[in-house]
Amino acid sequence: MIRILPHEKIDILSKYKEIVEDVEVIKFSGNVERIVGLTIESVGPAVKYGDLCRIKTGESQYLYAEVVGFNRNRVILMPIGDMKGVVPGAEVYAVGTSLMVPVGKELLGRVISGIGKPLDGRGEIFTRAKYPVEGREINPLNRTVISQPLSVGIRAIDGLITVGRGQRIGIFSGSGVGKSTLLGMIARYTDADVNVIALIGERGREVKDFVEKELGADGLKRSVVVAATSDQPPMLRLRGAFLAHAIAEYFRDQGMAVNLLLDSVTRFAMAQREVGLAAGEPSATRGYPPSVFSMMPRLLERAGTSNTGGSITGFYTVLVEGDDMNEPIADAARGILDGHIVLDRKFANKGHYPAINVLASVSRCMKDVVDPEHLKAAYRFRELLAAYSESEDLINLGGYVRGANPTVDKAISMIGQMNEFLRQGIYEHETFDGTKSRLISMMAEEEKPKTRQRQQATFAGVR
Repeated sequence: MIRILPHEKIDILSKYKEIVEDVEVIKFSGNVERIVGLTIESVGPAVKYGDLCRIKTGESQYLYAEVVGFNRNRVILMPIGDMKGVVPGAEVYAVGTSLMVPVGKELLGRVISGIGKPLDGRGEIFTRAKYPVEGREINPLNRTVISQPLSVGIRAIDGLITVGRGQRIGIFSGSGVGKSTLLGMIARYTDADVNVIALIGERGREVKDFVEKELGADGLKRSVVVAATSDQPPMLRLRGAFLAHAIAEYFRDQGMAVNLLLDSVTRFAMAQREVGLAAGEPSATRGYPPSVFSMMPRLLERAGTSNTGGSITGFYTVLVEGDDMNEPIADAARGILDGHIVLDRKFANKGHYPAINVLASVSRCMKDVVDPEHLKAAYRFRELLAAYSESEDLINLGGYVRGANPTVDKAISMIGQMNEFLRQGIYEHETFDGTKSRLISMMAEEEKPKTRQRQQATFAGVR
């Protein structure tokens, strides 16, 4: 006789519980009336806005779709998948809930689709819990104050644009300036417990390149990658972004420090533009309907701290059109996020990597997470860098005369050291304490001549 241990009984019962929960006792159904562009219109079922439906496409085959609007007595559905197989009169069933995603530590090291299905060929993923893709609202007063720095292993960020645990920061970049490489470095070198990486609207080739080259085997071990490529339906790309946040929320609720890297907010906004226009919304700013600008804060506000002791630190890339940092999506994102890191094409063209323009970047939480000595050194570094940048053309032309401005003089003598600090190889890892010590030491050396000058002046006065 085989003896079943108590914990094994729980496992068996949990499997049956999942089956019972998935059984639809009462079915609310309707029928497909027509397909218009990207949307499906059906007569019935009785549903609410945002509900999930299943459209029968064959024997035991279904296509999931989300309710995105109503037109008189018709329900407007946006499919989460390929519409191939949908015929007039096809049965439409109300699921009764919004989309749920299986969550658990079993997701670590896996690459999944925008609806949580495995893409890496390593079999199905079985977890004990499910989270709503749309997330749960957090009372803003239940969020803990951001007070601890998060190390990402990149000197320019840790030293001069320090990110706090639970902060949301944007990475603004044109195409081909190195944002994917920067994300890979952050994922590999961060001291967070878990990475959740959402590749939304990326080219299919880039997904595998990112997983194998930028992230690597070591980075993947503590990461969950959600991929919804550019050739997939817009609703699937939208769900992929929300699904990644739901997974990050699960790990945060376990008390972990989570890094959420979403590439990119711009392609998320483009997917919502397709959905909104297909549902009949008017276009507003540069062709983007109003729903784009109401959905962005719904997504971005889900990162942050909570009273569980965990945190979600969000790194959101924004692909700026024509390197215009004031285009609508970039401008809206900058107003929602807690800071921004700007990647400058001028730096990339000079072979300066990572191509971070420190003077154009800011972390609104830096002053709350670093000590006064670190903050003072960072401010002095910025002052010298700004002085050199403002006079660079004059210096290169030979028009600047030494002695005209003491700050510029000092910047000229230190620019080599400063650029060496800002440049970093792809596989060069620097600890947070190492970056801090190097920065403070560099700025302390800069202060020594001033101290000697003051002492000499004092002695001269005594004489």
